[in-house]
Amino acid sequence: MSAAEKNIERARAASGDELAALLHSHTADVLLALLENPRLNEDHLCQLLERKDLPGLVIEEVARKREWMEIYRLRLRMARHPRTPRTLGIRLVRQLQLFDLVNVAITPSTPMEIRRLAEEQIISRLAQIPLGQKITLARRGSARVAGALVADGVQQVVPVALDNGYLTEAQVVKALGGDDVPEHVVLAVAAHRKWSRNYNVRMALVRHPLTPLSRVLAFLPDLTVRDLDELTAAKKLTPQLRSYLRAEVASRSRRGRVKRSR
Repeated sequence: MSAAEKNIERARAASGDELAALLHSHTADVLLALLENPRLNEDHLCQLLERKDLPGLVIEEVARKREWMEIYRLRLRMARHPRTPRTLGIRLVRQLQLFDLVNVAITPSTPMEIRRLAEEQIISRLAQIPLGQKITLARRGSARVAGALVADGVQQVVPVALDNGYLTEAQVVKALGGDDVPEHVVLAVAAHRKWSRNYNVRMALVRHPLTPLSRVLAFLPDLTVRDLDELTAAKKLTPQLRSYLRAEVASRSRRGRVKRSR
């Protein structure tokens, strides 16, 4: 019997510390043999599935055993594993509980497709999620989830979502672009210490008909003439705001001519 064959036989019969040591083997055949070991328990499998370098075929073999697939801890680890086969990962992520979906969505090592699916699962459940859990979601969720919560417009949730460290400019602009975004959402963004200073968010706020005129006027000096020109063509602007924009453009142009003439 070769050394490789001996290692495989050891894996099938090992116990105690020897079994624990074999969980770190880098040989796929040894790991597959280990799955046949009757002493291998749920804790061992959890430890094995935490290995980011675990071969995909080992994960597939775990998934073939019905008694193991009934264990939620194992399904969770397979769902977020970077080497879980795509079709299996998609099936498993749909079975996860809410805050496990949150963790999957923000784990960089999880495949992008699985993270996006986790986000979609969360967003699709928003209408049924209690307020307390929404607030926790707003604090911990990914950028896309936080953006969806801003757009969702629950008053107690919006300020928390706007403070979410994962939230991005793109998601805030998207939320402001919604057809039926509530007025209090626009006001919250316009008053937010971070987002009200973001250039592209300011552009979105100037375009939005629910942004208070006083806030819009405060933003205008920081916008470029080119963008001000573009904004004057926006369809949803009130005649009053369009006049202010044109006046700002004209004032900048006069100042520019004066500077050039000096």
